[in-house]
Amino acid sequence: MFKVNIHPIERGVRFLGGATLASMAFWGPSNPWFLLGLIPMVTGAVGWCPPYAMLGFSTCPMKK
Repeated sequence: MFKVNIHPIERGVRFLGGATLASMAFWGPSNPWFLLGLIPMVTGAVGWCPPYAMLGFSTCPMKK
């Protein structure tokens, strides 16, 4: 459906960073800011970033 535009290493970093932010719901301050962690988690899991697509940017390695 969507063309992958995120490098595999960046995907992992996004997912782990998002998971860290989202985990604040359980151990951090009680506010809704932990929901921002869901955005990088989803983009990391799917491999497609909407702003990258709109700007025509990709961090994926070129296929030979």
